[in-house]
Amino acid sequence: MSMLSEPKPAPDRSRGGGEPAIELIDVTRRFVTADAKVTTALRNFTMTVGKGEFTCVVGPTGCGKSTTLNLVTGLARPNEGTVRVMGRPVAGISPDIGFVFQADALFPWRNVLDNVAAGPMFRGMSRKAAHEKARDWIARVGLHRFEQHYPHQLSGGMRKRVALAQTFINNPKILLLDEPFSALDIQTRTLMQDELLSLWSDADASVIFVTHDLEEAIALADKVHVLTAGPATVKAVYDINLPRPRVTADIRYEPAFVDYARLIWNDLREEVQKSHNQATAAAVQGSEP
Repeated sequence: MSMLSEPKPAPDRSRGGGEPAIELIDVTRRFVTADAKVTTALRNFTMTVGKGEFTCVVGPTGCGKSTTLNLVTGLARPNEGTVRVMGRPVAGISPDIGFVFQADALFPWRNVLDNVAAGPMFRGMSRKAAHEKARDWIARVGLHRFEQHYPHQLSGGMRKRVALAQTFINNPKILLLDEPFSALDIQTRTLMQDELLSLWSDADASVIFVTHDLEEAIALADKVHVLTAGPATVKAVYDINLPRPRVTADIRYEPAFVDYARLIWNDLREEVQKSHNQATAAAVQGSEP
């Protein structure tokens, strides 16, 4: 019998020790829809991310995963409960937080060099110093020959490399990623996963990575949080005891990886089915005269 046959509470693997980097404590988040109905996205939601920890969040479509990130950034406020970053209640958008979106967030009128240098210049660094720092980060992501190219001249994977350099150049203590690689083909996605792990291991930032891809979550994470169908709460937390450094293309063939995938999918599948049933019922109700 597999040692992974019974889910266990994940122990604290915070590499920085002390207080957590991110805490959401008994959070409820409601919002008003376009048709003036109140919808609850999160209910009694509690999640902790240790310093230097890579946490992935998986759950059914529309269950509130992105809402979780917005609460951490301060773009949204909880109706109930507490959100803390580095021990302090979130009171606004922090310069210590970096955010990588699903869609490209590059300035189309700026070349790669100016896109990556934008953050340091916004924070007051001189153009010369910002460009020097940007060149270093562009080289780290393997794009040193593309400094003068514009976003429309780059492939999807190259644009994601620019986005990572654009984020890591600001030395974020917290890194939030909302399905950043979902639009990429599987080969490019795998390369980008390894690129992200390499950059993260040097930066030692605390990460929340939202994804629909369970295998991606297991390949990247120290911990995987499984969310329930909406309104979301945390159903289970799995500690991923796979060795680092990881090569994501290879780790998927490890027996322990397969065990994690099977175990977590059993939890996730129940919530995906509930979400599907909820959506079907809502559609039927909406179609009735």
